[in-house]
Amino acid sequence: MSQLPSLFLASLNPQTRKQAEQNLHSFSQQPGFLPLLLSLVLEPSQDRSVRLAASVFFKNVIKSKWEDEDAPVQEVDKASLRNDLVPAMIALSGPTDKPVRAQIAESISLIASNDFPDQWPDLIDRLVNSLSHTNYSINVGVLQTAHSIFRPWRAATRSDALFAVINNVLSRFCKPFLHLFVHTSELLFTNVPGDATSTMELRAQAMVLLVETFYDLTCQDLPPDIEDAHAQFFGPDSGLLLRFLTWDPPEMQGEPDDITPSLPSQIKTAILEIAELYIKLYPETLQSSASVEAIVRGVWDLVGSGKRSSVGDDGLVSQSLRFISTAIRSGHYRQLFSSKDTISSLVQGVVVPNVGLREHEIEQFEDDPLEYIRLDLSLPGSSGGLGLGAHDVVTRRQAAADVLRALVSSGLEAETTEVAGVWIGQGLQEYANNKDKEDSWKAKDTAVYLLTAVATRGSTTQHGVTSTNALVDVVQFFSDHVFQDLQAPAGSVHPLLQVDAIRFLYTFRTQLTKQQLLSVLPLLVQHLASENYVCYTYAAISIERILFIKRGSQLLFSQADVYEFAPALIDALLRKVEQPGTPEKIAENDYLMKCIMRVIITARSSLAAGSDKTLGRLVAILGIISKNPSNPNFDQYIFESMSALMRFVVAADPSSLPMFEQSLFGPFTFILQQDIDQYIPYVFQLLAQMLELQTADIPAAYRELLPFLLTPASWQQKGSIPGLVKLLKAFLARDSKQMVATRQYTAILAVVQQRLIPSKLNDGWGFELLEAVVQYIPPSDLRQYFRAIIVTLLTRLQTSKTNKYVYYFVHFLLFAMAINVDGLTPDYVIGAVEEIQPNLWSQILTNFVVPQIPKMPTKDRKLVAVGMTKLLTQSAVMLQEPAVQAWPQAFQALAKLFSEPQYLTKDKDEDPDAGLTVIDYEEQTAGYQAAYSRLAASETASVDPVAYVRDPRDFLGNELARASKANPRAQFTSILDQRQGYKESKPTLYHLEIRPYSDRTPPSSGISETILCKLLLGVPVREPPALNELRRVTLVGTGLGRLEDVGVPEALPGTLLEPAKLPVLPSPGPAGVAVPLPGTPIPAAIRSYDSRKERSTRDEKMSSPRGFEEGGMGAIGTEELRLLIRVADGEGDRRRPEVSGVWGGDERGEGAVRGNRKENGLNGSFKYLGQEEGDDQEELSKED
Repeated sequence: MSQLPSLFLASLNPQTRKQAEQNLHSFSQQPGFLPLLLSLVLEPSQDRSVRLAASVFFKNVIKSKWEDEDAPVQEVDKASLRNDLVPAMIALSGPTDKPVRAQIAESISLIASNDFPDQWPDLIDRLVNSLSHTNYSINVGVLQTAHSIFRPWRAATRSDALFAVINNVLSRFCKPFLHLFVHTSELLFTNVPGDATSTMELRAQAMVLLVETFYDLTCQDLPPDIEDAHAQFFGPDSGLLLRFLTWDPPEMQGEPDDITPSLPSQIKTAILEIAELYIKLYPETLQSSASVEAIVRGVWDLVGSGKRSSVGDDGLVSQSLRFISTAIRSGHYRQLFSSKDTISSLVQGVVVPNVGLREHEIEQFEDDPLEYIRLDLSLPGSSGGLGLGAHDVVTRRQAAADVLRALVSSGLEAETTEVAGVWIGQGLQEYANNKDKEDSWKAKDTAVYLLTAVATRGSTTQHGVTSTNALVDVVQFFSDHVFQDLQAPAGSVHPLLQVDAIRFLYTFRTQLTKQQLLSVLPLLVQHLASENYVCYTYAAISIERILFIKRGSQLLFSQADVYEFAPALIDALLRKVEQPGTPEKIAENDYLMKCIMRVIITARSSLAAGSDKTLGRLVAILGIISKNPSNPNFDQYIFESMSALMRFVVAADPSSLPMFEQSLFGPFTFILQQDIDQYIPYVFQLLAQMLELQTADIPAAYRELLPFLLTPASWQQKGSIPGLVKLLKAFLARDSKQMVATRQYTAILAVVQQRLIPSKLNDGWGFELLEAVVQYIPPSDLRQYFRAIIVTLLTRLQTSKTNKYVYYFVHFLLFAMAINVDGLTPDYVIGAVEEIQPNLWSQILTNFVVPQIPKMPTKDRKLVAVGMTKLLTQSAVMLQEPAVQAWPQAFQALAKLFSEPQYLTKDKDEDPDAGLTVIDYEEQTAGYQAAYSRLAASETASVDPVAYVRDPRDFLGNELARASKANPRAQFTSILDQRQGYKESKPTLYHLEIRPYSDRTPPSSGISETILCKLLLGVPVREPPALNELRRVTLVGTGLGRLEDVGVPEALPGTLLEPAKLPVLPSPGPAGVAVPLPGTPIPAAIRSYDSRKERSTRDEKMSSPRGFEEGGMGAIGTEELRLLIRVADGEGDRRRPEVSGVWGGDERGEGAVRGNRKENGLNGSFKYLGQEEGDDQEELSKED
């Protein structure tokens, strides 16, 4: 452990970093490491860089290992840290310890998110007990600790668990906090003579944290203690928060050229953030007094007329303007801003002074162009000062422009447009009159920015302006004032005006037509050749966003629109990427690589001609940046570009696949050998993509890689696991015979059982890989291992069941039963379960499978329906005790899936490239280790594992018919006829027979199919193909007192059977469907119906004769009505079927109404089918 300081110093050197990190990782596995590391962080004699590096490593170990499934921090170390961390924060209260203190504070926040309050119940009490009325060094450490714990509440979703934690904190912390807030305020306002400046600064630093913590405590709901003290804080005359808006002691103001905000500025910024929060969440509280009016006056005094122009006050000015915008949009204070004079004053005194570019921004444009772009576009990754809380960083000009947008979107567009129009006109005129002057461009820059703001009603970062001010003609303004700068030769106008022109296109891109955009795209391509960094980067950003535009769900631009200039465009972009030379400089501009990716995705196969050169340049860039990976977004886009190029080029020319393999195998092998963990997840996905594209024998290079993939080391990095699973699935799909021959699939099973299924984080990937194994490995080879697999699954189910795991478990069982693999039957799966423990399957079915079926997501409905159908119709175990007891419930769960038939089929027209249109990683902020970076271009369209079934409803009917025909003594009838709650009467068989009929040719007695169907749950009864006129016979109970028939489509001629009218029953069943009980006399009527005729007859209401409400009437649920349909073959005229059926009747046959009706060629009769032995009726016996 004495090596730690030298290891941390070595970790700061790129040449020695890799080895140092590996050694540190090894040390982190040892017990006692974290307490020892914390002592190193706290050692003042150590080098500051060592202490800071150690604090960062300490935080990262906490983040990755505190609750790690494989090697979590030991409980004894956790207890030690929970005891030592609060004193550690107090010990780090000195001003020079601020960077280290920030890392330890975040570590406390990470631990508290897991352990507080259950494992760390005394945390808040220890913080409160540490607060001091005199020692503000201690208070700063305590308050920063509290702020680090409470700050995550700002972005948290409201829940009972969250509010339980908040209430726990408030009960202990709120009163002492408010007391300290008031006490500190009095000390700062009093400013006792003789107090050193350092003492006041320490108190002001504490006040910054107090105000930030005030926001934390009120961000979800208004605590009663704070609500009771509202006047003390928000009073318009003497409220503490309003007094701080004017508190600005000279000794703490700092220098005008300071870029760090002063402590009073930080306090004011945080207070205005609180005021904005209150307007959004607690407007009624503010409206109880004149607080907002007082704050608006305070804001005007702070920033009006161009005050506070220093860089250090940017955060304060931006937040002041945000507050004004929020107050305008709220609508509660319209009277403050609605007059034209007020709007004019706002524009003149607040907006215009802050919209113009300042000198330091112009210097940033030239010296730090990438940061200028990030700030100007408000893209993630930009950094800002304190006080902005959960809000995005915004510049002064963005905040000033937002005031105009707030006025326009609040119904004041006419007044605002008129006032702003004057300033826009003045700026344009000033530029026109003074073009020769060096700074004349500034007036036009301000005018264009003002026009952009006043023309915008709604916008998003992803799509630009989505709605415009109807009083502003954006296209006309572009033609008159902007287009000239866009097409001007380089050097003829100031670069910032050209950037303004490109940004104008970027902002209003969705408001232009496709033809207008196509006309300006060549101009944007020309700007890629600019020598100005901001200009060519803005051009790349705009091109990428234009190619991303959608109309509805379809991309606006296709390869036909870009194929002519796409190769030149990619060449220009690659030239800019290649220009810097060093790994860090190449990778810094991810906007260029993102544009390359978008062009490839748009141009698709039209890039095939020069794809080898394009791929070679991408590989060369990868080789350079792999020496020092530094930008996750750039990495994502370059791998996405290679993946997309392969996807479309190989699809157009399969013979090009070897070219990709030859170009990529070398760099990928190097990445795997050097263990460049940032790139390994991408490598696995691209290898899987190439393997999936194989159509012939697998090249030896892939097989040589497989043993490495199955080593434990390959599975250590969490981010690699999804890519590894994808790659192994590709091996199973393309090379399963070889894997069976070498028995390498057993190593995959070991990974599933030992590494994936036991992990709550990775169990989903384990099931995905396991499903691939059962799909591609022959059941005969898998049989000897299948029992052990089930044991692993059940062990995890018993020891650490989660809702997610139950879903995966049931999905796997039904997947294995549903897929069409020879030898893989439901009883294959059930047999393995029963080997573990007799009758275990019925418990799993009852307790897990059946309850989970209604919860299955819609994407799985077809698979579930097919799996359940095969389980119910192909399993011998399911017809035996005790599993047969669950047969009706399982069938009911299956039938309910059919109530939403739209989810039972897969869309054959699904666009396999649909996922590519959503590739957009601007919001990706996760580190390399924390997240799996999926390559969308490597993903294939989802494959239907039960594609052999077109419609599960047909499949159910056919399987029931097949099972009944194969086994006449199958117990389906008795199972279906069991009625819960009616044990006093024996089951009654309802029988409907449909057969071809002819006057000259008697019907045949041969039975071709028997179909069992559960009615009133959307399950259609379909006849065999020979009876092609009868497309569907379905009886549907509406619950409204009648039965309706569901007919064939208009385009298919046929005959529909309209059932007998039934009476209204007094109490509907559980599913809202009323049906007759045995013993009820029912008038019988069957008549022909042509689907091409008017269908109004279906809506005839049933009669409800008196007497039915008494004696023998009741209601049963949908699950209790069963129908057995017997379809018989016969020769003759198939246009006129004979129909007979039975409704009702008690077990002795008494009370049944018999009728015979022949009409329009239909011969129908209702008869009771008795259950006594010896019944000489021709229909099915009870055993059938």
